[in-house]
Amino acid sequence: MSKQVTIIGGGIIGLCCAYYLQKEGYEVTVIEKGNITDGTSFGNAGYVSPSHFTPLASPGIVAQGLRWMLSATSPFYIKPRLNLDLIKWLMTFWKQANAQTLQQNIPPLNDLLHLSRELTSDIKNDIGNQFRMQEVGCFMLYKSAATEKHEIELAKEAAALHIDTRILNAQEIQAMEPEVQVDVRGGVLYPIDCHLHPGDFMHTLKTHLEKAGVKLQLNTTVTGFEKKGNTITAVITNQGKFECAQLVLASGSWLPVVSEKLGVSLLLQAGKGYSMTYENVKRNLRYPAILVDKRVAMTPMGPDLRMGGTMEISGLNSPILVKRAQAIYNGAKAYYPDLALDMMPKEKIWYGLRPLTPDGLPYIGAHSKYSNLVIAGGHAMLGVSLAAATGKLVEELIGKKGTSIEIGAFRPERF
Repeated sequence: MSKQVTIIGGGIIGLCCAYYLQKEGYEVTVIEKGNITDGTSFGNAGYVSPSHFTPLASPGIVAQGLRWMLSATSPFYIKPRLNLDLIKWLMTFWKQANAQTLQQNIPPLNDLLHLSRELTSDIKNDIGNQFRMQEVGCFMLYKSAATEKHEIELAKEAAALHIDTRILNAQEIQAMEPEVQVDVRGGVLYPIDCHLHPGDFMHTLKTHLEKAGVKLQLNTTVTGFEKKGNTITAVITNQGKFECAQLVLASGSWLPVVSEKLGVSLLLQAGKGYSMTYENVKRNLRYPAILVDKRVAMTPMGPDLRMGGTMEISGLNSPILVKRAQAIYNGAKAYYPDLALDMMPKEKIWYGLRPLTPDGLPYIGAHSKYSNLVIAGGHAMLGVSLAAATGKLVEELIGKKGTSIEIGAFRPERF
């Protein structure tokens, strides 16, 4: 078997695939349409969160989503439009969002999250912690009685999965955040969670891979493929042709665009998220937190603070909606009323596209159409959380090894 692998996609998933393949002696080329300085892998919340074991497609999300669709400032917004791919995705999402499917999908997602949490620490120890990784846990904070009930039920589910939890009242939470006022009813702390600066993580991985001999073919757009029988032999791009022995598709929200060039159809929609990063915050948070009632994520990153959120399914090329970022800011101020931060101007608001499958589980596995194709994508809001495990599993798949965990639930041809 050839030891050459071509990866399409230089986000956090693609780079983690390159990391593990390079460690096993493969000659790796990463083809990336950008220059690895921006993208969804850079501006997200930076969580590595085994606590996020519930997939997006869950009971009640469809009804809630329909209510939220009427408001462009809601946490979950689908832009109404006549698009066949969107309609197929929505119909499949609706079918998957039931209690039975949810209970089937939680265990494999939990296994993947725990494997990735362990491997992320291993990567930190291997390449150095230049990406501000802190292992202090993450809060799920709530203001309403109904949300409290739901989060405590989730904490019980977490305990059944052997995930440590601490249920805290408002006074206990305030004592853990002495620099800022916290206006909450209570919260749940998940000590196993950690957080890092995703942009620094990307830069650190990129530098490590370049030094290790991985070829990063940047600013390069895939236009087609050469095939011989059921084998992909080359990737055709605007920068020339690249021979390939093994191919990994890890192109994030553009995964269906690339896979269609191979005649492989994947159900996937891009979910836009927004974030704002404040530098050198004088009185900062000590703990990252999900503000559950408002669906806002808060992440202290050294002296900086990032607030982010929303899920906007509006296509790959939709414009920024400032009022959605304003809703994030308003949510943050509702929970931390004395944060001395102003709403950011439009030009400083970041956004990225998360790749959403209809059931909330990623696509990780070989595809039957080709003998040398592995797909790694559709990680939704869990890209950083699941990147290390995905990279390890891809290396095991290409090496024809047994995988670290059972991956049948993630098969790319399940829909």
